[in-house]
Amino acid sequence: MEIWIIWLLAAATLIGVEVLTQMVWTLCLAIGCLASALSALLGADVALQISIAGIVSVIAYLVLKPWFEKWQKKAADRNRHAARTGMDALLGRRGTVTDEIKPGKMGRIRIDGDNWQALAPDCDETIRRGQEVVVNAYDSIILTVRPVLS
Repeated sequence: MEIWIIWLLAAATLIGVEVLTQMVWTLCLAIGCLASALSALLGADVALQISIAGIVSVIAYLVLKPWFEKWQKKAADRNRHAARTGMDALLGRRGTVTDEIKPGKMGRIRIDGDNWQALAPDCDETIRRGQEVVVNAYDSIILTVRPVLS
């Protein structure tokens, strides 16, 4: 069996491990193996092929690791916002006042067709009917809101 085929088999095995484990370093080793397979096809001796595998793997790691970390962080941020359920899903949502919210008193707001009791403890003015508010917090089924500034 020719040496370039062995390098290809090693690369294929490492890619399989990468798919199963999602560890960046196995992908980088697979890239190094592919570079060594190419060097074997071009007639490089085994010592040079091994050196190429190591050097290219390290370079691939230095290039790909930061890129994958940034990509993973973006994906985690998207999933964190999508994963909120129940009352937590209301946090940050906008609603429309249906019954005035007076300072120190409760009113009502509508979010997605649901009607909620709401307080605006940080607001010194009455929030009029039809005004938009944002949900800041909740206590049981009473929402704490603030008016949306235009």
